[in-house]
Amino acid sequence: MESFIETGLSADILKAIDELGFVTPTPVQARSIPEILNNGQDIISLAQTGTGKTGAFGLPIIQLADVQTSITQVLILCPTRELCLQISKDLNSFAKYKERIRIVSVYGGTEIRSQIKALKGPAHIVVGTPGRVIDLINRGALKIGDIKWLVLDEADEMLNMGFKDDLETILAETPEDRQTLLFSATMPPFISKIASNYMKNPMEIKIGRTNQGADTVEHNYYLVKASDRYLALKRIVDIIPDIYGIVFCRTRQETKEVADKLIADGYNADSLHGDLSQAQRDMVMQRFRMKHLQILVATDVAARGIDVNELTHVINYNLPDDPEVYIHRSGRTGRAGKSGVSLAIVHSREMGKIRQIEKVSNKKFERKMVPTAEEICQTKLLHFIDGIEKQELASDSAVSQFIPAIVEKLSQFSMEELISKFVAAEFAEVNQYYQNAVDLNIYEAEKGKKSKGGGAFDRLFINIGKIDQVRAGDLIALINDFMREGSGKINIGHIDLMRNFSFIEVDSQYSQEVIDAMNGKKVNGYKLIVEMSSPKPEGSRPRYKEHGGFAKKSNDRRSSDRGERRTSERGERRASDKGGRRGRDNNRDGRRKRK
Repeated sequence: MESFIETGLSADILKAIDELGFVTPTPVQARSIPEILNNGQDIISLAQTGTGKTGAFGLPIIQLADVQTSITQVLILCPTRELCLQISKDLNSFAKYKERIRIVSVYGGTEIRSQIKALKGPAHIVVGTPGRVIDLINRGALKIGDIKWLVLDEADEMLNMGFKDDLETILAETPEDRQTLLFSATMPPFISKIASNYMKNPMEIKIGRTNQGADTVEHNYYLVKASDRYLALKRIVDIIPDIYGIVFCRTRQETKEVADKLIADGYNADSLHGDLSQAQRDMVMQRFRMKHLQILVATDVAARGIDVNELTHVINYNLPDDPEVYIHRSGRTGRAGKSGVSLAIVHSREMGKIRQIEKVSNKKFERKMVPTAEEICQTKLLHFIDGIEKQELASDSAVSQFIPAIVEKLSQFSMEELISKFVAAEFAEVNQYYQNAVDLNIYEAEKGKKSKGGGAFDRLFINIGKIDQVRAGDLIALINDFMREGSGKINIGHIDLMRNFSFIEVDSQYSQEVIDAMNGKKVNGYKLIVEMSSPKPEGSRPRYKEHGGFAKKSNDRRSSDRGERRTSERGERRASDKGGRRGRDNNRDGRRKRK
């Protein structure tokens, strides 16, 4: 489909989108608009962020809405306030020449009385977040019993943000003869449940391969030590002088820390996270949209609703656990036909995540090297010179009156001497900062952290933990007790002690030997279960190092066990049955004996 005229849109809407510069519909628009206009069938549309989904449902709905009645005919649900406002803004642009149509947005984080007042007038289309929509329904201010169209935009994100019960509550209030339009980037089980329970024989529209990354985005990664993430981020930003992007962090605290460091180091950056008031969030987003900020540091939840087509880069300061979240992040660049770069700063233990994302997204990552000091200084200098070259000076410039005196004062120097002095003065601070900069790249094989003996660590599960009064040293002693004489040097990595079980990293050269030696052995009359486990999440550091043929404790700092509970449910269930109860019984027996 080469033009919007072929979609069947009316002249007033075509005039509005022509003024917006829309010429050719995107694939999701070309497939969805005629179906909504002509067939009235429920639709599930799977398409990535930035593919024009708002136009896909908004354009036909505006055309179909009846302005002769004051009842609410369309309810559009979305996950965040920012997205709610963006959708409302787009719909009002599309409806510029449709007289008397009224679009109302409702969302949390702001005074509700003004929204109740807005709903009293004609509200043909209501765009809202689930929580506020339920609040207004309960107050009797929003009536959705007669709606004809229900739109669920970014349905997977509403699920991820905990709106499952809210969605079901709202869906139950809507009439059965409505047309439901579900737009999502992914198809998790709950979305399938909605389709089964609340949609009538929905047509499925897939744009590209499900979960596939955009073709306009280049995917890169930098391999550094976990402790060097921020230094690597600075160098990456320094090598891209015209960067306009988002840095994604895991937590609010990390977001604030990274943004504060960037600001203190003189970068044009700010943060967006859940601890900001709504007024503060609006101010940050306004500055970012107007490009008064080059770098926005944000969490995934806070970044929902950011709709900026010109982003050059998305930087993953930490990779998300879910590959689909990475795909969402990367989809924020390379939009509107432009190219973009999604890059990740990772350490060796995260290479498995890179491979997993490659498999899910069907996109290949390319390793890039963290820039050297020389490369950064050269890039900054050339960028500065380019700016001078492009600078235009009017003949009546304020500085023109001083030129003769400046020329006379500097006439003693040659051209080369002047340039050298000029560059030295301009870049003295940069050169001083990077004077003794070290290479941040990791050059070892990218298959996981290596033990001192040359092998990678394997992570073992053991069905004893803190409830059994086990310490890290006790696990090392058990390995020493059960390993056969003559075993080679065994390098022990990180040890995590949980309540009912533990994890211990062992040199992969000897991991199977340790499993065979310990599995089924009895400790205080109870049988050990030892087996391979999943890799340790990011951020772990080795705590124990080799000593002779056995394991010895070192003084390395131990990292936290945060995140382990998610990866160890199976082990916890196993250890919390009979084997877990015997630990508590044993403790009670010991207390009786002491009495």
